[in-house]
Amino acid sequence: MLTVINSKLPMRNKAITRDFYVNHLGFQVLGNADFDGYWMVQKDTIEIHFFEFITIDSVENYAGVYILVQDFKLYIKTS
Repeated sequence: MLTVINSKLPMRNKAITRDFYVNHLGFQVLGNADFDGYWMVQKDTIEIHFFEFITIDSVENYAGVYILVQDFKLYIKTS
């Protein structure tokens, strides 16, 4: 039986991506190793992996993930 899926998303800039997910959305950095061009975050049962893709074209990129929450307005206020 499958129970979890973890997404792997491209990022242009590790520092900017980390700031957004950790400081604005309330995710925690997963693990204590700092890999060059790769890192992971976790919140509740959600885990997201990021890989560096500096030259990604946001117009042509189709990567994405949907994260469903129970109460979006409450989530935004508490994150």
